[in-house]
Amino acid sequence: MKYIQRSSLLFISGLLIAATVAIGTDGAWDVQRRAAASEIDVISEYRMELAPHRALTPQEELAAQRAWRFIERNTRSETGLVDSVAGFPSTTLWDQGSYVMALTAAYKLGVIQSEEFQERAQQFLDSFIELPLFEGQLPNKAYDTRTLAMVNYQNEVSEKGIGWSALDVARMLLAFRTLERVAPEFGEDVRSVLALWDLSSMAENGELIGTEVKNGEVVFRQEGRLGYEQYGARAAGLWGLDVLRAISAQRILKWIEVEEVLVPTDLRTAASFQAISPIVSEPFVLLALELGLDSEMRRLAEQVYMAQEARYRDTGVMTMVSEDHVDQDPFFLYASVYADGVAWDVVTESGASFPELRTISLKAAFGWDALFDTAYSDHLVAQMQAQGDAEYGWPAGLYESDLSVNEVYTLNTNAVVLEALHYIVHGPLWQAK
Repeated sequence: MKYIQRSSLLFISGLLIAATVAIGTDGAWDVQRRAAASEIDVISEYRMELAPHRALTPQEELAAQRAWRFIERNTRSETGLVDSVAGFPSTTLWDQGSYVMALTAAYKLGVIQSEEFQERAQQFLDSFIELPLFEGQLPNKAYDTRTLAMVNYQNEVSEKGIGWSALDVARMLLAFRTLERVAPEFGEDVRSVLALWDLSSMAENGELIGTEVKNGEVVFRQEGRLGYEQYGARAAGLWGLDVLRAISAQRILKWIEVEEVLVPTDLRTAASFQAISPIVSEPFVLLALELGLDSEMRRLAEQVYMAQEARYRDTGVMTMVSEDHVDQDPFFLYASVYADGVAWDVVTESGASFPELRTISLKAAFGWDALFDTAYSDHLVAQMQAQGDAEYGWPAGLYESDLSVNEVYTLNTNAVVLEALHYIVHGPLWQAK
C-alpha cells in the first residue's frame, strides 16, 4: 500500500476520539446532538499519495477502446441518448451524465475524433431541449431512450412522471459544466436547456431536494447520503444553487472501525430517515475523476479505499465495492464498506441484504487505481483485464463468491473506465481544456 510514511499521529488520534464519541443511539435527535462530535482533520498530511499523471500504456489504450465500444453499440440513433443497460431502452439523468463525461473523456483521449464528438454532443443537446419535465420543473427520474417519453424504472410510460432525483440532476449539471468547459461552442445550447429547468426547486436551506409520487401526491424529500450528497452538492454548487449544508459531511459524520480502519459513515440511519446510507466507492471515485477531491473528501476517500485493501490483506478476498447492476434479481445493489450498522453489507434501495451477490466492481478498481495506483489496485485491474470484450465493452465485474463474471454491461461501468483512463493522462475532467 502506497501510504505516505509521515502519516500524522494527530490525525489518527482525532479519528479515534471521534469514533469513541460517536457510539450510541441513532435518530434525528442524535444527529443534532452529535453534529459537531466527529471531526475531519483537513490540516495534517494525507495518508496516501495521488498517482502522477502519465501517458496510457498500450493495454490501457485498448481498455479505452473497449469501453467506447459499449457506447457505440448502445447509442439510440433516434435521440442520441445511450441505454443505461445494454439492450434495455431506458435511462436516468445520472447515466446520461455518465455518457457526457465518457464522450468528453473519449474525445480528450483521442478515442474519437472531433467530428464524432461534435455530432454526438449536438444531437444530445437537441434531444435534451425536447425532454418533457416532471411537473414542468425538472427532468423525470427515467426516460425511454428511443422516444424521450417519461417512464418508470420498468420503462413503462408515465404521462405525469415519477418525480425527480436531485442527485441525478446534479450529475447532469456537472456533465454540462464539463462539456462547455472543454467545448465552449456548446455553452449557448447548454444554457438553452437549463433555461427550461427550475433548478431552484432542487435545493432548499442548503440541502438537495428530490421528489417522488406517493398515492398520487408529490412528496419532497432531502436527498443524498454521505459521499453521494457531497458529490451532488459540489456539482450543483457550480451552478450557484444553495447547497451549503450538504457540501460538507461534517454534520452527519460518524466514524466506525472496519477492518481496523476508521471509515466515515452517515449518522442518518435507514430506520430513522427512511433511506439507506451505504458507504461505497462510487461518489468518492467520481468526485476525484471529475472535479478533484477537496481536502475533506480526500480524507474520507482515503479511509474508504484503505478499508477495502485491509479486508483483502486480512482475508485474502479481493474486495472492491460500489453500486453496480447485477445480472440477476434484484438487478441493482449497493455493495458497501458499511451500511446501516453492518460492515460489508450488500443492499437494495429498500435495504434488503444480498451478500452472496457482492461484486468486485470493475469500475471501482479502475477508478481507485487511477487515483492512487497502489500495488493492490494494480493487482485488481490486472485480474479484470481478461473480462473486457472487444464487441460489448466491460462487464460490471466479478462475483466475489466464485469469481464468475457479473455479466451485465452498463453505461456507468464503461463511462467510469473512460473517466479513469482520462484521469491518468489529464487529471480531473473539470480541469481539462
